[in-house]
Amino acid sequence: MTVFAISFDALTAADFWIGVGVLAGTYAIFTLGLQLNVGYTGIVNFGQAGFMAIGAYTMGILVVRAEWSLWAALPVATLTAMAAGVLLGLPSLRLRADYFAIVTIAFAEIVRYVAQNARGLTGGNQGLLGFDDQWLDLSDTILGWLPQAWQDQFLLPLLLVVWVTVALLTVLLILLQRSPWGRVLRAIREDEDAARALGKNVLAYKLQSIALAAALGAIAGYFLALNLSFLSPESFEPQFTFIGFTILILGGLASYVGVALGSLIIWTLLEVTRFIELPLAAEKVAALRFVIVGVALIVLVAFRPQGILGKKQEMVLRE
Repeated sequence: MTVFAISFDALTAADFWIGVGVLAGTYAIFTLGLQLNVGYTGIVNFGQAGFMAIGAYTMGILVVRAEWSLWAALPVATLTAMAAGVLLGLPSLRLRADYFAIVTIAFAEIVRYVAQNARGLTGGNQGLLGFDDQWLDLSDTILGWLPQAWQDQFLLPLLLVVWVTVALLTVLLILLQRSPWGRVLRAIREDEDAARALGKNVLAYKLQSIALAAALGAIAGYFLALNLSFLSPESFEPQFTFIGFTILILGGLASYVGVALGSLIIWTLLEVTRFIELPLAAEKVAALRFVIVGVALIVLVAFRPQGILGKKQEMVLRE
């Protein structure tokens, strides 16, 4: 009787790795927002999945219900997510860090439950369909530019667009972080009182950080929606944010490049372990995948607590 086995057949298929790449790129964009908040501003934001849902659902509603063009809906949905970030931050950023974290978790859950119950707009648990027609037209065009051997990989255009977006956003954030604005964020992370004593409006800078993170969450939401071709409240559960924090710790605090690397590693682990065959129920095998990732993360934290590309000095905050 086979006790333990691993099937490698799927690992040699191009569509498997393309799917992994799309997920990893989507999570990388999502986690870039967490890096901006946690790694550079010192804000513990557990509500990133809420901003992702607001962006994705606003886009879907504008396209399906209001019959907008997808390309017109995207910037409006991004601005909506940013406005939600500002509205959340105005009353709650004055709270202590741990209380703010609790508020953001509650916010993300409120957004998800509203999406679940506002059936006339969001479709509720039945979901929202039909927002990706214009993307499919563009995807077919991109496939036509590729070599004939790759034209049967329908997710390949999404993979290319996702990772071009990851690269552009990473470069943009690195440039912003090296600007005077970015240096103020780091000063706030290190010592809010000192930054305030130097005449900096700490609340305003924190709101800007939250708004930009919300925009990044919304962009990740668009790619998740295009990948699934379907919007459902179950896609925006809190575990999305927690996996984002796992990527953040793995890649390293205050390292935008580390986010992309961490996302690739996490999603390779999660997807490859799908093919472990054990004499266990399916739900137990699914749980085991996360146990394996957890053990890997514990080992990393034990031997390299700053993460793969992180720096130890970035971990010494507010001393």
